[in-house]
Amino acid sequence: LKPSCAPGGNFDLTKFKLQLPTGTSNKPDSIDGSKLAGCSGYTDKSVFHTNKADGALVLKVCGSSSSCGCVTTKNSKHCRTELRESKPASWSPHASVNRLRASLKVVKADDSPHGTVVGQIHVDEEVSKKPVCELFVDQKGVVTMGVEQIPDEASLKYTKVGKVKIGEKWDYEIRYEKGALSVSINGGAMKKLSTGQLTGPASYFKAGNYNQGDSESEVHFYIIDIQH
Repeated sequence: LKPSCAPGGNFDLTKFKLQLPTGTSNKPDSIDGSKLAGCSGYTDKSVFHTNKADGALVLKVCGSSSSCGCVTTKNSKHCRTELRESKPASWSPHASVNRLRASLKVVKADDSPHGTVVGQIHVDEEVSKKPVCELFVDQKGVVTMGVEQIPDEASLKYTKVGKVKIGEKWDYEIRYEKGALSVSINGGAMKKLSTGQLTGPASYFKAGNYNQGDSESEVHFYIIDIQH
């Protein structure tokens, strides 16, 4: 990783759209992958930039709209600096390979019960406004996967899947392939999780810093890799 480059010089961000915690009410700013690409691609010194020490991708959120005035999407109460997979815009969970692998460090988790979301699978917006799953990290380093059980309803079922140290590097891998959802932390065995009544809707990956509380969150990424 090159500390002198914008994030797009260290990561292939052409397949993503960046969603930001800035903008106008219910219309947060978003940056297309073509503008993120390359060593002189998009950067924002307050929320989306390269760590000058080690080249990591730094994603920050100041808190909530009520605590710090950040901007949310109309379908969410929470602010985010998050990469949304855009090429492809969605894929079938029944396909043989759909994997998101990341190496990261949670510098600050927010003050919500399950903490900051650092990875998720979301259902295609044309199908539902809800996620398939969200990977949370709280202030004690507890890693929890919340998985939707009923289509288009707030029905996350929470499963503790690991424990990490705040401020230290760790890895996760999320798979949603051949109709089955699973997660692995730090190279451990893939843990299969029930998706309840979900029937494998068209989905896409997200990775970043999706704040769930009122306090600041900060996440650094070293690897973001998607396979289909």
